[in-house]
Amino acid sequence: MPVQKISVVTVCYEPGPILLDAIQSVHAQDFAQVEHVIIDGGSKDGTVDRVSGLLRAGDVLVSEPDKGIYDAMNKGVARATGDVIALLNADDRYADPGVLSRVAAQFDAAGTDAVLGDVSFFKPGAPEVSIRRYNSGMFKPERIGWGWMPAHPAMVLTREAYDRVGPYRTDYRIAADFEFIVRAFREHGLSYSYLRDVFVKMQVGGVSTSGASARKTINREMLRACKENGIASNPLMMNSRYLMKALELVRR
Repeated sequence: MPVQKISVVTVCYEPGPILLDAIQSVHAQDFAQVEHVIIDGGSKDGTVDRVSGLLRAGDVLVSEPDKGIYDAMNKGVARATGDVIALLNADDRYADPGVLSRVAAQFDAAGTDAVLGDVSFFKPGAPEVSIRRYNSGMFKPERIGWGWMPAHPAMVLTREAYDRVGPYRTDYRIAADFEFIVRAFREHGLSYSYLRDVFVKMQVGGVSTSGASARKTINREMLRACKENGIASNPLMMNSRYLMKALELVRR
């Protein structure tokens, strides 16, 4: 069946005005039916007032306390009504207005459970200057034990695939997206296709890219995800992925 409706889920907590850039990039998409589901963790910074006036018919805004980012993602996915579901961080934005149309066309052509694309990173205030490109084309399920994963904000799944894989685990602080990918592509064997295309521009400084402490936590949780899902790995294998990240700075 052709993709008729796409849901974009954005989760946030006191994101400030930058959330408006994410919303505007969703509204700018030229695909006919795009539903934006915004899950706010009960912000006190005026987020609800700023967002309420921008919502279109069919968009969803929920503002209530949650148990963290992955609990909020689960709420958003549960409320999404599209044929396929994308996740867009509050401080990110779509690269151009045609991204979701290209994603839908790829689903229609390939018939896969997932479509993967790339992410470009930018410094705050300079979205037009890419400092690194995350190439999801390097991902293969057999490389998961080495810490390889597709760029999560550029990973779009069918509704049925989300139902099959199940929710993001809320007992992971940073790497529940990696654990989800382990289950999705190793346990459930989701099919996927890759578009060599930047779907999302991502601002550096998020929870998973904010220094040595975060890297330590994410490595520990990624190793745990592999162990719990029966995939061989070790700290040396996991740390090897940082070489590829360094090369991305050169090859962007």
